[in-house]
Amino acid sequence: MGVRFVSGGESHGPRLVCILEGLPAGVKVSSEFVNAELKRRQGGYGRGGRMKIESDRVEFLSGIRFGETIGSPITLSVENRDWKNWTERMSAEGLPFGEKVTNARPGHADLTGAAKFARADVRDILERSSARETTMRVAAGALCKIFLKACGVKISGEVLSVGGVSGEKIFSRIDEAKTLGDTVGGVFEVKVSGVPAGLGSHIQWDKKLDAKFAAAFMSIQAIKAVELGDGFSNATKLGSEVHDEIFIRDGKIFRETNRAGGFEGGMSNGEDLIIRAAMKPIPTLMKPLRTVDIATKNPTTASKERSDTCAIWAAEVVGEAMAALVTADAFVEKFGGDALCDTLTNLENYRARLAREFGL
Repeated sequence: MGVRFVSGGESHGPRLVCILEGLPAGVKVSSEFVNAELKRRQGGYGRGGRMKIESDRVEFLSGIRFGETIGSPITLSVENRDWKNWTERMSAEGLPFGEKVTNARPGHADLTGAAKFARADVRDILERSSARETTMRVAAGALCKIFLKACGVKISGEVLSVGGVSGEKIFSRIDEAKTLGDTVGGVFEVKVSGVPAGLGSHIQWDKKLDAKFAAAFMSIQAIKAVELGDGFSNATKLGSEVHDEIFIRDGKIFRETNRAGGFEGGMSNGEDLIIRAAMKPIPTLMKPLRTVDIATKNPTTASKERSDTCAIWAAEVVGEAMAALVTADAFVEKFGGDALCDTLTNLENYRARLAREFGL
């Protein structure tokens, strides 16, 4: 058993919660770092009005005492400050308040979710499918980052492009979309450094580390494509132009390139793990698209909620969090240890063996 988490809560409910299980005891944590990560998720050019209301701060409800993990499940909570404006519409008790949302947005979970769960009000779907849910992914991922730092692993990321442009052109592209009442997506990259060779496995499909990263990134709202290393461009080249040749110098094995993105045969190969993700434009447009009212079956325009013109910077932070969760899971599965000191001892012994026997 490695690291796993499950979250709950709606976008306009009273709070979001998460249970993170599997981190060893003895990891020194702080709410300050988690809150800083939450603040990063709320930033970026092109964000909407809700970011002026919410100022996310984490509460530790279990699994941590005196600033250290104790080995039991960690319960995290973040208050939705906007709840006070939605109390009657989101009440868990009493009669429904206000009008139902029945004009499903193209590109969102609205229509399919309403049909699947037999809901006459699309709000029952959009509240949970909202990217607000990623708040708890970032909170849980922040704790995993702290654990991984103790293991010598660093996770970083950057936005590569927005709407097909890069550099300073990004901001004018977002401004243009906002003026049109439209939205714009982009591409971001996450890098995981310091991972030893041999995490994951080639033995079974569900043990492959690259598959786990692909699934984790595809689970982020609005992500429609994931690339590991130079995945897409590698498909257009000859094998001699793609595969990272292996060299040895002074008894140490190394590579001069990393086109594989640190993955070979479903395992980490000791190079940096490189994951890129493509985010589609957000489906809530201020100039709504055409749709059908699920109550009347008549043509109409899609519903409007407070939204962002571009949320690629937030998605990048969520990508870092998912990378941290997957990597932490792989470390705990590989090196075990109910206490951090045991995990680090096992990791040190493994690194020493790789260096001694294979020059890695």
